[in-house]
Amino acid sequence: MSRYSPEQQQAMADEFNREGIVILREHFPREKMQAWADAFAPLLQAHLGGLGNDSRGANRHYITLPFTGVFADESIFTDPNVLAVVEKVAGRDPVMCQLASDTPLLGSDYQALHRDTPALFPEAGFETPSFQLAVNFPLCDVTLENGPFETTRRTHRMLRDDAFAKVESGEIGIEAVPMQLGDVMIRDVRALHRGTPNKTDTPRPMVVIGYSRNWLNRPEVHIDIPQATWDQLSGQARQLLRHNPVVQEIGAVAREETYKSFMY
Repeated sequence: MSRYSPEQQQAMADEFNREGIVILREHFPREKMQAWADAFAPLLQAHLGGLGNDSRGANRHYITLPFTGVFADESIFTDPNVLAVVEKVAGRDPVMCQLASDTPLLGSDYQALHRDTPALFPEAGFETPSFQLAVNFPLCDVTLENGPFETTRRTHRMLRDDAFAKVESGEIGIEAVPMQLGDVMIRDVRALHRGTPNKTDTPRPMVVIGYSRNWLNRPEVHIDIPQATWDQLSGQARQLLRHNPVVQEIGAVAREETYKSFMY
C-alpha cells in the first residue's frame, strides 16, 4: 500500500528534480532495518577477515549484498513510493542493477568530492535528465560523528566543471545528511558528494539500491540472483531485475568486483 498520495509523490519527484535529492523520513520500519543490520554484521566481519579491502578509501568498505533472506525483501526494493519517485524522474519500467553497502570504520577519512558516473554525452555541452539513481538507507542512525554522507544541491544537472567551480567558490555549499534508521534517501548520482570520517568505534553501514532507466545497462555492477529466490519473486520484481544473472546458488559464479571506478 502506498504511504503517500499521488500528489505527494509528485511533490517528492519535483523536489528531486530541483535539488538532486529527496529524503523520505521514517519510511521503512525500524525493526525491518534492524533485521538487515543483524544480517549484515557477519558479512562485514567475513569481509574484513578475508580478502576484502577498503576499496572506497581508507577503512571504507564497499560490499555487494547477497540477494537472499532479508536482502531479497520485495517490500523494500519494490516499495511503491520509492518506485513512484524513481519512475517520475527516470522513466517507466526502470532496472534494478545494484544492491550493495558502503561502510566507513574508525580511521576512515574524507573522500574527494565526486560524482558516481560520467555524463552520458559529454560532448553535448549540457547535462541530461536523470538516468541513474541511488536509493540509500542506513542500517544504524547516522550522526555527524559516525560518517554522514555529504552532498551538494542542484549540481546534478550542471556540467561537472561548472559544479566544481561553484562549490570551490562557496556559491554552493556542502551539507551533511544525518539520517535515522528507517529513513530513505533518493539521489541523482551526478550530484557532487563524498563520504566523511567515522569517528566512532561502531561501523556505519549504508545500503545502496541502484535503479537505471530501462535502456541502460551497467556492466560494472550486477546482482547474482539464486534460482530458488528467483522462483519466489513476483512478476514486478522479476521485471525490475531482468538484466541480472540467475545462478544456481550464491557463489556458483565467482566474479571479481568490477565496480572499481566510482569517482568522476
